[in-house]
Amino acid sequence: MNRFKFSATVASLVEAHRKELKPVLLLASVFFAATLIFGLHRYLTFYASYDQGIFNQLFWNGIHGQFFQSSLSSVLSAAVGHDGQLPIVSYHRLGQHFDPILLLWHLFYALFPNAAMLVVLQVVQVTAGGLVLYVLARQRLQPGLSWMITASYYGAIAVLGPTFSNFHDLSQIPLLLFTLFLALEKRWWTFFWLMAGLILLVREDTGVVLFSVGIYLILSRRFPRIGIILCGMGFGYVLLATNVLMPLFSRDISQRFMIERFGHFATGNEASTLDILWGILSNPGRLFQHLFDSLDEKFAYMLGQTLPLAFVPLISGSAWALISAPLAQLLLQGGDSRFSISIRYAITLVPGLFYGAILWWSMHQERFRPRFRQIWIGFIILSLLVTIAKSPHRVFYFAVPDSFKPWVYVSLPRQWEHSGQIRSLLQEIPPEASVSASTYLVPHLSSRREVLRLPFLQLRNDQNQVIAVEYVVADLWQMQQYQPAFKFERGYLLDLLPRIDQLVESQSYGILGLKDGVVLLKRGEPSSPDLLNAWKELKRSYEASLEKGK
Repeated sequence: MNRFKFSATVASLVEAHRKELKPVLLLASVFFAATLIFGLHRYLTFYASYDQGIFNQLFWNGIHGQFFQSSLSSVLSAAVGHDGQLPIVSYHRLGQHFDPILLLWHLFYALFPNAAMLVVLQVVQVTAGGLVLYVLARQRLQPGLSWMITASYYGAIAVLGPTFSNFHDLSQIPLLLFTLFLALEKRWWTFFWLMAGLILLVREDTGVVLFSVGIYLILSRRFPRIGIILCGMGFGYVLLATNVLMPLFSRDISQRFMIERFGHFATGNEASTLDILWGILSNPGRLFQHLFDSLDEKFAYMLGQTLPLAFVPLISGSAWALISAPLAQLLLQGGDSRFSISIRYAITLVPGLFYGAILWWSMHQERFRPRFRQIWIGFIILSLLVTIAKSPHRVFYFAVPDSFKPWVYVSLPRQWEHSGQIRSLLQEIPPEASVSASTYLVPHLSSRREVLRLPFLQLRNDQNQVIAVEYVVADLWQMQQYQPAFKFERGYLLDLLPRIDQLVESQSYGILGLKDGVVLLKRGEPSSPDLLNAWKELKRSYEASLEKGK
């Protein structure tokens, strides 16, 4: 289908369903406004964390001509973590995650080059995915049922949680995959293959999503030949990206990511995707043990995924086929967070589950009765309540305590006050100065070439010279508030207090500012006696609370 015919078709669809679209657009507008307000509030009150800074620096470097380079990503590389090398500003993140599709969004980011723009971009992508979902549902379902499917999407934990998280490349998956399904329904084959190509470019592992679509097309006998091609494309691209393309930039995929996720199938400290695949196939006992381990977690995960759809995908064979590969990827991974429904990986299952639900309802529309509709609405409301109660990524920190025992809660006025103190100190750092910051300050300082996360203080610059950062800033108050209940904040605070004290005592850095538990240091700057005394008092009080909490 040529471009003009496609545009005319879309225009005719919109015109024919203008009245019908009003409630859908209202629903999308509410979702957009709510997620944008709470997402921006999370960022502006310093709850966005490291990944937000990584992606912001990637985009910032990109619009300045240094595509996919990031000193923050370098900190996470195997060269730094395993080999003890220094972070470098020219490190190419494509060795960690191969996501060239991000180039499409650089122009959008250039309009407002700030980490807050990434919050907007993510919300736009996810909201647009819901609008395409409605059009997709209408290809087979009546308006009322299609509206319920769309409402389920906007109320899903696996959609809301990843939308509230730090920016991530998988937020594009619903929009692209729903568009691919729509092109499949309309037989827009050129558009279908375009979407398939874009999905592959999202990340090195999104080929598994296409593989599942291929499995569905084969098993359903709708388009078995296309299904075979999709399976080949998906599987082949994963192998190509992880074994050929990514190693051109670094060895992180084999030295770090494969070991961290699938190390239980590896035989050494380094493994490629082919090594892991062989480890799975050659050890069926370990495979079955891993698949059937923690069945309660896996069962709860699928209930959470399908809750807003009234659990319909659980009885849809199409849904199971459409999520088979990404679900298997999750099942085979290790780690505690793989079945967290609020993190970014959960959203990869969403398109398959929703399209599977559409396909099931297309054969059972007579079951959509008023009584079931009321029950379904109840499940959507329950999904929303669970999301609020979980406060994914601390987005509702001001309404939901992070811990009840021990009690950990930061009120809205207190966090606003603290945020104001942080901003007043961050304004002291010149826009292009090199800086190392604590985790939750990194996103706000990441629009620069040379930025690290504490405790790193040195890096290699563009001249390949080793330099020490000019500024150091740490929000110790934030760690102090959360350390009674959270190991990360406690460990971070235990590490940074003596490190900062050593920098001050050695006079390599001096205290430039100290407000509300936030300390700002500058290299070669002498500390005034008042600030030095204030630091010593703060350090003693935090050490006492850490000792008390043992």
